[in-house]
Amino acid sequence: MKSSRRDLSSLLPSSGRLPDVEVPAGRIVDLPGRGTTFITDSPGPTPDAPAILLLHALSTTGLLTWFPSIPALTERFRVITMDQRLHGRGIQSPEFSLRDCADDAAAVLDALDIDQAVIAGYSMGSLVTQRVWRQHPDRVGGLVLCAGTDQFQTNATERLFHRGMGVSFGRRRRVAPTVTERTRAPLDPEDDLRRWAIAELRSTRPLAMSRAVAAIGQHHTKPWVHEINVPTAVVIPLRDKAIPPERQRAMAQRIPGATVHEVDAGHSCCVMRADLFVPKLIEATNTVLARWTEKEQA
Repeated sequence: MKSSRRDLSSLLPSSGRLPDVEVPAGRIVDLPGRGTTFITDSPGPTPDAPAILLLHALSTTGLLTWFPSIPALTERFRVITMDQRLHGRGIQSPEFSLRDCADDAAAVLDALDIDQAVIAGYSMGSLVTQRVWRQHPDRVGGLVLCAGTDQFQTNATERLFHRGMGVSFGRRRRVAPTVTERTRAPLDPEDDLRRWAIAELRSTRPLAMSRAVAAIGQHHTKPWVHEINVPTAVVIPLRDKAIPPERQRAMAQRIPGATVHEVDAGHSCCVMRADLFVPKLIEATNTVLARWTEKEQA
């Protein structure tokens, strides 16, 4: 599979540094009865390496959230990213729900003939990850929840935020791209990585953002996260201003046996401080994999 190698430090502020990493090429896959989406599928160290499906954050894409992490993850896993619906080149639909996103994730596993996988999500992706377990428990070997929570709208301020953010995004972001713009082939990161990253960000339409923000505002899995019965790790950015670390920690405490892995960085650390985030992600995924393997062998 084609991949590109390039110094990514130009994408970062002076406080962040990244080594050269590989940005995998991807392809469009058909999810019968659902639509099409864009995925990447990076092989692991062996043909039978366990799979990990990575679910991205709000307004980004699978690659843009996870490209700094993919090379390290492939040392143990077959690594799959996907664009979630209404994001990037994900499924185009009139509505957006986290439940549909969870079903889409299971459909990607079907399309790739993967029976079980570790499911890892970042921010919005971590909300979907919880629902993948709830709706498709037989497909989940373990969970990695990064910068996530099990409850939004805990006070009046948050309720107003989620009602108003959709309008704000629609007004402040660029004019929605045409169908041609949304479906054309992406820029090659080897040619211009900065332009590629900007194009990835712009590939999600403002209307999609408003619908996703509204769905996120309704997220409430707190009543059942204590039922999660697969190995789970929670990665907490300690400087997170989008989702308070104490709320992330409280979620972890409600999940039986969940391990906690702290990153001394903010909400965007998956890219902007990947030097700090990736080692903690690897620590979390390796912990989940070891517990999953032990469980399977018991």
